[in-house]
This record gives sequence, C-alpha cells and structure tokens, in this order.
Amino acid sequence: MTAIEKLYQKLKKNFHICVGLDTDINKIPDYLKKEKNPVLEFNKIVIENTYNHAAAYKINFAFYEKDGIKGIENLLSTIELIPEDILIIGDAKRGDIGNTSKMYAESIFNTFGCDAVTLHPYMGYDSIEPFLLFKDKLNFILALTSNNGANDFEKLRLKNDKFLFQTIIEKVKEWNFNKNCGIVFGATNVEELKENADIFGDLIILLPGVGAQGGDLNEVVKIFDEKKNNNYLINVSRSLIYCDDSKDFPYSVEREIRNLNRIVQS
Repeated sequence: MTAIEKLYQKLKKNFHICVGLDTDINKIPDYLKKEKNPVLEFNKIVIENTYNHAAAYKINFAFYEKDGIKGIENLLSTIELIPEDILIIGDAKRGDIGNTSKMYAESIFNTFGCDAVTLHPYMGYDSIEPFLLFKDKLNFILALTSNNGANDFEKLRLKNDKFLFQTIIEKVKEWNFNKNCGIVFGATNVEELKENADIFGDLIILLPGVGAQGGDLNEVVKIFDEKKNNNYLINVSRSLIYCDDSKDFPYSVEREIRNLNRIVQS
C-alpha cells in the first residue's frame, strides 16, 4: 500500500488521530522503568492499545537519536511494531541542499521504512525535490507551526501583503504534482486555521498542538467539518501517551484515544 492509500482508508472511517511517539524515559510510568528496555516496552504498550483507533503514528526522531545507537535500534524496533496498514510519519524535519536531501530521503523512506516525513521549506524547491520523487510517500511541509517562535518568521507579512506561511502553502500546492504533499499547520493557531482553511485545496493537513500545547480539538474538528474537508490528521502526543502513570496505563491510553475519536466523530 502507498502512504496515501494507508491514510485514506483510515480517513474514510473518520479516524483522524495521529499518535505521537515522543517517548521520554523520564515521563513513562515508573513500573515500566524496571524493564530491560523501558522505551521499547512503553511504545509497544501504546501501539498495542491504540492501533485499532489510530489514523497514523508520528515518531519524533530526536527522542531516539539522542540515545545514539541504542536509540536508533529502538526507533527501528518501534517502526516494526506498527501494523503495515497504518501510516508512519518520520518527524525528522529535514530540508537541505539537493545531494544532502537525497540522502535524507533515502534514510527516512528506505532505511527506516517510514511512509511520510516532515520537512522545512526554507531552502526552497531543490531541498524538497528528492523527497517528492518518492511518489508513494507523503511529505508534510512546515507552514505554520504550533510554537511561539512561529511569530519570528512564519507570520511575517511580505511585500505582496501575504504572510510567509501563506506563500509556503501556495508553493506546496505547486509542488504537489505527484499528489504526495501535505502541510503542517499548528492546531494552536485557531484563528489562522479558520481564515486559511479555504486555501488548503487537496493537501493533507497535519495538525500538532492539541492537548499539552493548548490546541482545542473541538474547535479544529468544527473548522474542518464546516469546510467539508476530511483530509486532516490531528497529532496528539503528551496528553495521550502520558495520560496515566499507574499500572492501569494500557487501559487508560486506549480509553483516552477512544474518547478523542468520540469528539472527532460526534
């Protein structure tokens, strides 16, 4: 299955929750820290109790790369735990000059076997092109992010009176000739989401920021429902995977993703 096929089969079922595996050993339940490999055991429990309810998984590479070889092994083992029919997003935020991007693309898609990647566009088309050539993969390009620093550059108003992030969205639509592009648009930017939802076209929208960062799930879903746009993923990380630090954690994480789906599907 291609990345878009994996995603659409979930979206058709009205599954929109993307589980963020930003696993921090300091935040996992204490009883799991006694395991031989606490991070992998934690991820295994999260995956086993969410895969029937998740639209995708987003794995933040930084949380694994920091541990060197052991972290990379955990990253690869985590990817192997995810069922083959569910989209895996490598949240690596790549984007460099041509030859370097080509190597990054081969790493994310061939070595790690991810279905999708996050990219930053600030070095222009040639930094994105090597990823776009993988026609069966998806590329989520940063437009308006959920952090406070989005004000520094992304919300700058250009000479044409558009914001920089709006120009990025228009560029990504031009680059979407293989229908394998999406954008990252922070769920914390509710007003901007309302004002710009009409320009998304057929791009897939990845929305981080719900939960611990303060994004309102109900508001986000309402906006997309009003626009009759079903092409979106809502990433939930900390508020989901750290919802319980007791031995009831496996049951709690399943209950939490079910509750999230109820909100989305109501």
